[in-house]
Amino acid sequence: MSATFEKAKRIFARHNGILRSSEAQKLGVHPQTLTRMLKAGLLTKEGKGFYRLTEIPVVRDIDLIQVSKRVPKAVICLISALNFHNMTTQIPRKIYIALPRETRKPRINYPPLETVWLSSKPYSSGIQRHARDGFQIPVYSKEKTVADCFKFRGKIGEDVAIEALEEYMRDRDRNIEELLKYARIDRVRTVIEPYMKALT
Repeated sequence: MSATFEKAKRIFARHNGILRSSEAQKLGVHPQTLTRMLKAGLLTKEGKGFYRLTEIPVVRDIDLIQVSKRVPKAVICLISALNFHNMTTQIPRKIYIALPRETRKPRINYPPLETVWLSSKPYSSGIQRHARDGFQIPVYSKEKTVADCFKFRGKIGEDVAIEALEEYMRDRDRNIEELLKYARIDRVRTVIEPYMKALT
């Protein structure tokens, strides 16, 4: 194997085996080297401009990692967060993200995004950071996600919001006070409470 490939592999290895092409270039890997390594089977393309060392096992939640790296302020929300927390039967066709209101719409083609914009407190509340193979993915907590589903029920469907609440109420670790706290922040407490009473 050429010294160029070895150097590139070491750079990738220092970054958990995954880099965007722009990141690799800044770290000293020429675009031509990426192309040649791809042809040689040393790299696998995980998405547009996203490469993984083939010898590194497939990373869980790779699409969420891509979004987290490419859209730094994005927080995984709604159906994508439900899916992450195993709280829905829905299969998200897009990655749902939340951004602060003043943030511009991300310009990326893949993975496809569905964006909601939130004011300061609803955006910053309930963010958890989950480690995946050395990467951090910001995802709203279960409670915040359920509240968000009711806030955006016109967007994702009331049936999805109700299913999320039903799943949450079955959770042994449910925290009703926490859920109501986020329902207040999202201004949906009066909407969600009747459903909660029906399930208790």
